[in-house]
Amino acid sequence: MKVIKRDGRVVDFDREKIEIAIEKANKEVTSKERTTKQDIKDIIKYIEEMDKKRILVEDIQDIIEEQLMDKKKFKLAKKYMIYRYNRALVRKKNTTDESILGLIKNQNKLINEDNSNKDAVLASAQRDYIAGEVSKDLTKRILLPEKIVKAHEDGIIFFHDMEYFLQPIFNSCLIDIQNMLDNGTVINGKLIESPKSFRVACIVITQIIATIAATQYGGQAIDISYLGKYLRKSVDKLRKELQEDFGKSISSDILEKILERKIKEEVCSGVQTIQYQINTLMTMNGHCPIISLFLNIKNDDPYLKENVMIVEEILKQRYNGLKDEKGEYINPEFPKLIYVLNENNCLKGGEYDYLTQLALKCTRKTLSPSYISAKKMCENYNGNVFSPMGCQNFLSAWKDEDGKYKFNGRFNQGIVSINLPQIAILSEKDEDKFFELLNERLELCYEALMCRHYALLGTISDTSPLHWKYGAISHLETGEKIDKYLKEGYSTISLGYVGVYETTKYMKGVSNITPEGKEFAIKIVKTLKDTIDRWRKNTGLGFSLYGAPNEQVCKSFVKIDKEKFGTIQDITDKEEYTCSYHVNKKENIELQRNLLFESEFQKMSLGGGSSQVEVSYIKDEEETEKLVRFIYNNVQNLEFID
Repeated sequence: MKVIKRDGRVVDFDREKIEIAIEKANKEVTSKERTTKQDIKDIIKYIEEMDKKRILVEDIQDIIEEQLMDKKKFKLAKKYMIYRYNRALVRKKNTTDESILGLIKNQNKLINEDNSNKDAVLASAQRDYIAGEVSKDLTKRILLPEKIVKAHEDGIIFFHDMEYFLQPIFNSCLIDIQNMLDNGTVINGKLIESPKSFRVACIVITQIIATIAATQYGGQAIDISYLGKYLRKSVDKLRKELQEDFGKSISSDILEKILERKIKEEVCSGVQTIQYQINTLMTMNGHCPIISLFLNIKNDDPYLKENVMIVEEILKQRYNGLKDEKGEYINPEFPKLIYVLNENNCLKGGEYDYLTQLALKCTRKTLSPSYISAKKMCENYNGNVFSPMGCQNFLSAWKDEDGKYKFNGRFNQGIVSINLPQIAILSEKDEDKFFELLNERLELCYEALMCRHYALLGTISDTSPLHWKYGAISHLETGEKIDKYLKEGYSTISLGYVGVYETTKYMKGVSNITPEGKEFAIKIVKTLKDTIDRWRKNTGLGFSLYGAPNEQVCKSFVKIDKEKFGTIQDITDKEEYTCSYHVNKKENIELQRNLLFESEFQKMSLGGGSSQVEVSYIKDEEETEKLVRFIYNNVQNLEFID
């Protein structure tokens, strides 16, 4: 028999530990109240004869208490309960020493592998990790209900970002950059007025990005199209200066050529500022900002010409890369680039097809940008096209009091993910039992998500002035609570899920891409969607279904399940479960079939999700054009991987 410890470790059943624990309690009572050695043996025999392959250590302790009570040893049972309680207090006394000391000595493997964007050797990153370890400790011992913590540790759910839960900060956002540029903002108590040129606007943006990154823990995104207005200001300013300097001494043609050269210099300098600033800034989190730039060429844009120039320069500079400390060119991870495919650039003879060709050239070299189909996004989000908050986390459609859709200036409160394969294993392939258990665990997810919501309620604007007082999200007064932005669907709160492939494989014996498997997979995801729809209706909160939990979650779940249930072929015999609804890589199905399959699930998981394609698929120019047109017509969000 295997015993599952509180920390998830699986050890052999040890009868001697039970004997020692009861004998310690025996010494605390009078001889009349003590139990005999034979009674202790009987209790151990009772546990062994249950013939369980695996048992929780808490269940063993419950059985011991029940057996002592049955033997009328009430005072002894009470002493055993006190002993058990005191042991629990000892366990809860301090949970951070080992992890923090391991971090300082660079021996904490989990932290060292946690974030490729953070160097755990750096003092600044270590400071953030230390704070994170303390936050996780307090979160588990004090802030969260015990059953939520236990569910997280047992791999039932994953409570994301515990290392930041101690503070009243949220996950990710779409910055209302238009508002901040047009109306000015305040950073570190200093008034930043509306810029008078493109170059200054780029500097202001990077300062906003850095400050935002220091006061939230997830990604942020900026729609670059709002910079077009400031490039036009630069153009008008440069034209006026040239006319004042040269008057009629040069022809208008020459003046326009000089102007064109100066504009290119302005665009190059401004974009370079953004790229260099983002990659050289270090936030209080110990890494550069997690930021995405949204590149969307819209025909009805009043600053279309200017924004085309900006997008082109961003792609060129990303293609060229940055130099490392040795002077060799590298591909920076940030900013992430999100490129929108419209009718005018989806390689069907559109005016801006050349930008898409440049974007693909950039992707082949750097894996960035990723792509959004305006056509599919409009179908899924009531005619709207907008950026994810970072890379894959999307807002839901929401209208303001004037009936206008609003996305910029909104945010995500946090994420909790559910482990689907574990439910399948426990249900023993009984479908009714599976959905019964799924619904039970979804209610646990609801409680965990509400913990995130309640943790933010009552937060005052002063906790992050740039977010709440100076325009990134709102313009609240000093000391005003943020509560109205947590309700009525203004912000999202996300349920993630892992392992539809493994769940289907275990329950049905087939992949989720087969007809039978797909039917079952859709039933699972539809249950999740219907559940969050019900939560949204009952509470007015912006619950959303998130189809892109991170690698850490997929690895954590399979590790716990392997320890609990052993190695199960094609289920736990791997390093990580398959992300959400995605097709497992080992299926090796034809690309377009894969994308069409996933697109059906993507529209049910509008809180976030992205299909992935290996970059080798866009090496051939002709095949690339076919793929782009296919993406535009069929796939909302796609990224390329190595």
